[in-house]
Amino acid sequence: MANQTITLAVIGDIHDRWEAEDEAALEFLGVDLALFVGDFGNESVNLVKQITEMQIPKAAILGNHDAWYSATDWGISKCPYDRTKEDRVQQQLNLLGKTHVGYGKLDFPNLNLSVVGSRPFSWGGSSWKNERFYRERYGVHNYDESVDRIMNAVDRTKNDTIIFIGHNGAKGMGDKPEDPCGKDWQPIGGDHGDPDFAEAIVQTRELGKTIPLAVFGHMHHSLRHTKAELRRPIHIDAAGTVHLNAARVPRIIEQNGDRLRNFSIVTLENGIVTEASLIWLNQDFETVSEESLYRVKDVTEAIA
Repeated sequence: MANQTITLAVIGDIHDRWEAEDEAALEFLGVDLALFVGDFGNESVNLVKQITEMQIPKAAILGNHDAWYSATDWGISKCPYDRTKEDRVQQQLNLLGKTHVGYGKLDFPNLNLSVVGSRPFSWGGSSWKNERFYRERYGVHNYDESVDRIMNAVDRTKNDTIIFIGHNGAKGMGDKPEDPCGKDWQPIGGDHGDPDFAEAIVQTRELGKTIPLAVFGHMHHSLRHTKAELRRPIHIDAAGTVHLNAARVPRIIEQNGDRLRNFSIVTLENGIVTEASLIWLNQDFETVSEESLYRVKDVTEAIA
């Protein structure tokens, strides 16, 4: 196979901070594929519509805020619209169509990879939450059935290289509050990763598929219990998969009269992650900050 270099942009929790300039920035960066990890806003249908109209190849998964007024009793009680007349969760799903890979997949034959989504709308953690929501929306009652739904998507992929995308990350990346899915609220500590996501990764490898990358958000980079450090964004598991938490929030900020926006940029060479960085672009799409998150020491050895 000829050498192939792919540039991915991972867009962390947007929380209503998305503008037309973001698509222009992605075009300027020359990305081959954009991955959206959810939390576009609190059921922000109009913002999701903007993203669906973006021409760059993309895949997305919806997050817990994307069902903010629909998944929990608390959210339903606070709902600002008439739920008997509209279903904004379904509106988002309809807009995204096949782009939404929660419990699904998208094949990108020109990139020699498939994107598979874990459980959509995840709140995270090892206790099964929002039973009614998942039962009514997906016919899923527990983690085992959730794994089955993810694996059904994996079984239908047409490529052997799989990129996983979740709203929350997989369980197993550590239980310290600064770990990629570590609990940073009281009681401090504990692994808040998704067990069904983790099991799906294991079973996917057992099928002989390669997983160079798993991306997610949900667990914001700034910690609630301390400002002395930030959340660890990268985890490399025992099989070599790079897990990337892209939730740098807020993703658009004002600074010295300029407007800065962030993207997590990942480079794949022949199906291997060779580099990942967090970049901030200014209004002229100049890179004003670049934080190296991961880099292989020997690219030749890594892709051999």
